[in-house]
Amino acid sequence: SNIALRAAKLVARATGYAHGVDLHIVKRVPIAGGMGGGSADAAATLIACDELWQTGLGRSRLLPLAAELGADVPFALEGGTAIGVGRGDRLSHALAKGEYHWVLAFADEGLSTPAVYCELDRHRERNHADLPPAPESVMVDAATLQAVRAGDAVALAEAMQNDLQAAALKLRPELGETLEFGESRGALAAIVSGSGPTCAFLMPDALTASELLSAFKRAGTAAVMVTGPVQGAHVAERR
Repeated sequence: SNIALRAAKLVARATGYAHGVDLHIVKRVPIAGGMGGGSADAAATLIACDELWQTGLGRSRLLPLAAELGADVPFALEGGTAIGVGRGDRLSHALAKGEYHWVLAFADEGLSTPAVYCELDRHRERNHADLPPAPESVMVDAATLQAVRAGDAVALAEAMQNDLQAAALKLRPELGETLEFGESRGALAAIVSGSGPTCAFLMPDALTASELLSAFKRAGTAAVMVTGPVQGAHVAERR
Protein backbone atom coordinates (compact mmCIF):
# COMPACT_ATOMS: atom_id res chain seq x y z
CA SER A 1 0.00 0.00 0.00
CA ASN A 2 3.07 2.30 0.15
CA ILE A 3 2.51 4.78 -2.67
CA ALA A 4 6.22 5.44 -3.23
CA LEU A 5 6.89 1.72 -3.60
CA ARG A 6 3.97 1.45 -6.02
CA ALA A 7 5.45 4.33 -8.04
CA ALA A 8 8.81 2.58 -8.33
CA LYS A 9 7.11 -0.64 -9.42
CA LEU A 10 5.13 1.22 -12.08
CA VAL A 11 8.30 2.68 -13.61
CA ALA A 12 9.96 -0.74 -13.54
CA ARG A 13 6.93 -2.36 -15.16
CA ALA A 14 6.62 0.32 -17.83
CA THR A 15 10.29 0.08 -18.81
CA GLY A 16 11.15 -3.54 -18.15
CA TYR A 17 13.70 -2.58 -15.50
CA ALA A 18 14.54 -5.74 -13.58
CA HIS A 19 16.60 -4.51 -10.64
CA GLY A 20 15.72 -2.75 -7.39
CA VAL A 21 16.10 0.57 -5.65
CA ASP A 22 16.52 1.83 -2.09
CA LEU A 23 14.07 4.63 -1.32
CA HIS A 24 14.84 7.04 1.52
CA ILE A 25 12.10 9.62 2.11
CA VAL A 26 12.50 12.58 4.43
CA LYS A 27 9.00 13.88 5.20
CA ARG A 28 8.62 17.50 6.23
CA VAL A 29 4.82 17.58 6.30
CA PRO A 30 2.47 15.71 8.64
CA ILE A 31 1.07 12.33 7.68
CA ALA A 32 -2.69 12.56 6.97
CA GLY A 33 -2.39 16.34 7.06
CA GLY A 34 -4.41 17.16 3.94
CA MET A 35 -1.36 18.47 2.10
CA GLY A 36 -0.82 15.82 -0.55
CA GLY A 37 2.36 14.55 1.07
CA GLY A 38 1.89 11.01 -0.17
CA SER A 39 1.25 12.27 -3.69
CA ALA A 40 4.44 14.33 -3.53
CA ASP A 41 6.38 11.24 -2.41
CA ALA A 42 4.99 9.30 -5.36
CA ALA A 43 5.81 12.04 -7.87
CA ALA A 44 9.35 12.33 -6.53
CA THR A 45 9.78 8.56 -6.76
CA LEU A 46 8.67 8.55 -10.40
CA ILE A 47 11.22 11.23 -11.28
CA ALA A 48 13.98 9.67 -9.17
CA CYS A 49 13.61 6.16 -10.58
CA ASP A 50 13.46 7.39 -14.16
CA GLU A 51 16.64 9.38 -13.55
CA LEU A 52 18.50 6.72 -11.57
CA TRP A 53 17.63 3.85 -13.88
CA GLN A 54 18.15 6.01 -17.01
CA THR A 55 14.90 4.67 -18.41
CA GLY A 56 14.19 7.85 -20.38
CA LEU A 57 10.45 8.09 -19.84
CA GLY A 58 10.49 11.81 -19.21
CA ARG A 59 7.76 13.86 -17.61
CA SER A 60 5.22 13.41 -20.41
CA ARG A 61 5.28 9.61 -20.18
CA LEU A 62 5.39 9.67 -16.39
CA LEU A 63 2.10 11.60 -16.22
CA PRO A 64 -0.14 8.60 -17.05
CA LEU A 65 1.68 6.59 -14.38
CA ALA A 66 1.12 9.46 -11.94
CA ALA A 67 -2.62 9.45 -12.67
CA GLU A 68 -2.71 5.70 -12.09
CA LEU A 69 -1.23 6.22 -8.62
CA GLY A 70 -3.70 8.87 -7.46
CA ALA A 71 -5.65 11.97 -8.39
CA ASP A 72 -3.16 14.42 -6.85
CA VAL A 73 0.05 12.83 -8.15
CA PRO A 74 0.01 14.49 -11.61
CA PHE A 75 -0.10 17.94 -10.03
CA ALA A 76 2.74 17.04 -7.67
CA LEU A 77 4.68 16.01 -10.77
CA GLU A 78 3.86 19.17 -12.73
CA GLY A 79 3.73 21.87 -10.03
CA GLY A 80 3.05 25.51 -10.78
CA THR A 81 -0.54 26.73 -10.98
CA ALA A 82 -3.08 24.49 -12.67
CA ILE A 83 -6.77 23.72 -13.09
CA GLY A 84 -7.66 20.11 -12.34
CA VAL A 85 -10.71 18.41 -13.82
CA GLY A 86 -12.13 14.91 -13.60
CA ARG A 87 -10.67 13.46 -10.42
CA GLY A 88 -8.24 16.37 -10.46
CA ASP A 89 -5.71 14.40 -12.47
CA ARG A 90 -6.37 16.11 -15.83
CA LEU A 91 -4.50 19.38 -15.64
CA SER A 92 -4.47 22.62 -17.57
CA HIS A 93 -1.78 25.10 -16.63
CA ALA A 94 -3.02 28.53 -15.60
CA LEU A 95 -1.18 31.78 -16.15
CA ALA A 96 0.01 33.05 -12.79
CA LYS A 97 1.95 36.10 -11.71
CA GLY A 98 3.94 36.82 -8.59
CA GLU A 99 4.56 34.93 -5.39
CA TYR A 100 2.17 34.19 -2.53
CA HIS A 101 3.12 34.00 1.13
CA TRP A 102 1.48 31.34 3.28
CA VAL A 103 1.59 30.09 6.85
CA LEU A 104 0.64 26.45 7.42
CA ALA A 105 -0.48 25.43 10.92
CA PHE A 106 -0.31 21.74 11.78
CA ALA A 107 -2.55 19.74 14.08
CA ASP A 108 -1.32 17.19 16.61
CA GLU A 109 -3.17 14.33 14.91
CA GLY A 110 -4.05 13.54 11.31
CA LEU A 111 -7.52 13.36 9.82
CA SER A 112 -8.72 10.49 7.65
CA THR A 113 -9.57 11.62 4.12
CA PRO A 114 -12.27 8.92 3.66
CA ALA A 115 -13.83 9.99 6.97
CA VAL A 116 -13.98 13.60 5.79
CA TYR A 117 -15.64 12.62 2.51
CA CYS A 118 -18.19 10.51 4.40
CA GLU A 119 -18.93 13.48 6.64
CA LEU A 120 -19.32 15.68 3.56
CA ASP A 121 -21.99 13.28 2.26
CA ARG A 122 -23.78 13.44 5.62
CA HIS A 123 -23.46 17.24 5.64
CA ARG A 124 -25.14 17.47 2.25
CA GLU A 125 -27.90 15.10 3.33
CA ARG A 126 -28.55 17.13 6.50
CA ASN A 127 -28.71 20.35 4.53
CA HIS A 128 -30.62 18.84 1.61
CA ALA A 129 -27.87 19.93 -0.74
CA ASP A 130 -28.39 18.25 -4.09
CA LEU A 131 -25.37 18.10 -6.33
CA PRO A 132 -26.01 19.72 -9.72
CA PRO A 133 -25.44 17.59 -12.82
CA ALA A 134 -21.91 17.61 -14.13
CA PRO A 135 -21.49 20.44 -16.66
CA GLU A 136 -20.65 19.54 -20.24
CA SER A 137 -17.67 21.89 -20.11
CA VAL A 138 -15.45 22.77 -17.19
CA MET A 139 -16.48 25.95 -15.41
CA VAL A 140 -13.66 27.71 -13.59
CA ASP A 141 -14.32 30.59 -11.24
CA ALA A 142 -13.42 33.72 -13.20
CA ALA A 143 -12.48 35.67 -10.07
CA THR A 144 -9.92 33.05 -9.10
CA LEU A 145 -8.33 33.02 -12.56
CA GLN A 146 -8.21 36.80 -12.69
CA ALA A 147 -6.62 36.96 -9.24
CA VAL A 148 -3.79 34.53 -10.04
CA ARG A 149 -3.16 36.15 -13.43
CA ALA A 150 -2.82 39.52 -11.73
CA GLY A 151 -0.85 38.21 -8.77
CA ASP A 152 -3.48 39.84 -6.52
CA ALA A 153 -3.38 38.16 -3.10
CA VAL A 154 -6.35 40.17 -1.80
CA ALA A 155 -8.56 39.11 -4.71
CA LEU A 156 -7.38 35.51 -4.42
CA ALA A 157 -8.26 35.53 -0.72
CA GLU A 158 -11.82 36.59 -1.53
CA ALA A 159 -12.19 33.76 -4.08
CA MET A 160 -10.74 30.92 -1.99
CA GLN A 161 -13.04 28.11 -0.88
CA ASN A 162 -12.84 24.43 0.07
CA ASP A 163 -15.91 22.18 -0.15
CA LEU A 164 -14.36 19.83 2.41
CA GLN A 165 -13.89 22.51 5.07
CA ALA A 166 -17.34 22.18 6.68
CA ALA A 167 -16.89 18.42 6.98
CA ALA A 168 -13.40 18.75 8.46
CA LEU A 169 -14.66 21.29 11.00
CA LYS A 170 -17.52 19.00 11.97
CA LEU A 171 -15.05 16.21 12.75
CA ARG A 172 -12.49 18.52 14.36
CA PRO A 173 -14.28 21.63 15.71
CA GLU A 174 -11.07 22.94 17.27
CA LEU A 175 -9.80 23.75 13.78
CA GLY A 176 -12.21 26.67 13.82
CA GLU A 177 -10.18 28.24 16.62
CA THR A 178 -7.00 27.81 14.58
CA LEU A 179 -8.60 29.54 11.59
CA GLU A 180 -9.83 32.41 13.77
CA PHE A 181 -6.37 32.73 15.34
CA GLY A 182 -4.81 33.42 11.95
CA GLU A 183 -7.61 35.64 10.69
CA SER A 184 -7.30 37.86 13.75
CA ARG A 185 -3.58 38.28 13.14
CA GLY A 186 -3.44 39.59 9.63
CA ALA A 187 -4.31 36.67 7.35
CA LEU A 188 -6.09 37.69 4.16
CA ALA A 189 -7.80 34.30 4.16
CA ALA A 190 -7.82 31.18 6.31
CA ILE A 191 -8.79 27.79 4.92
CA VAL A 192 -8.54 24.11 5.76
CA SER A 193 -5.99 22.50 3.45
CA GLY A 194 -7.54 19.64 1.49
CA SER A 195 -9.30 17.26 3.86
CA GLY A 196 -7.46 18.76 6.84
CA PRO A 197 -6.45 19.09 9.55
CA THR A 198 -3.68 21.43 8.35
CA CYS A 199 -4.87 25.04 8.12
CA ALA A 200 -3.49 27.42 5.48
CA PHE A 201 -3.29 31.18 5.82
CA LEU A 202 -2.73 33.49 2.85
CA MET A 203 -0.72 36.49 4.02
CA PRO A 204 -0.21 39.96 2.50
CA ASP A 205 3.59 39.71 2.53
CA ALA A 206 6.61 37.99 4.05
CA LEU A 207 6.64 40.24 7.13
CA THR A 208 3.07 39.49 8.21
CA ALA A 209 3.66 35.81 7.46
CA SER A 210 6.67 35.82 9.76
CA GLU A 211 4.67 37.57 12.48
CA LEU A 212 1.86 34.99 12.30
CA LEU A 213 4.39 32.17 12.33
CA SER A 214 5.88 33.57 15.54
CA ALA A 215 2.41 33.95 17.08
CA PHE A 216 1.59 30.31 16.37
CA LYS A 217 4.86 29.16 17.86
CA ARG A 218 4.27 31.23 21.00
CA ALA A 219 0.86 29.56 21.29
CA GLY A 220 2.45 26.13 21.04
CA THR A 221 1.17 25.33 17.55
CA ALA A 222 3.57 23.83 15.02
CA ALA A 223 3.65 25.96 11.87
CA VAL A 224 5.81 26.80 8.87
CA MET A 225 6.06 29.68 6.42
CA VAL A 226 6.10 28.84 2.70
CA THR A 227 5.80 30.56 -0.66
CA GLY A 228 4.25 29.48 -3.92
CA PRO A 229 3.74 28.57 -6.69
CA VAL A 230 6.63 26.12 -6.86
CA GLN A 231 7.84 23.68 -9.49
CA GLY A 232 6.87 20.05 -9.41
CA ALA A 233 8.99 17.05 -8.49
CA HIS A 234 12.51 17.34 -9.91
CA VAL A 235 16.06 16.16 -9.40
CA ALA A 236 17.57 18.60 -6.92
CA GLU A 237 21.13 17.27 -7.04
CA ARG A 238 23.01 14.85 -9.26
CA ARG A 239 25.96 12.92 -7.88
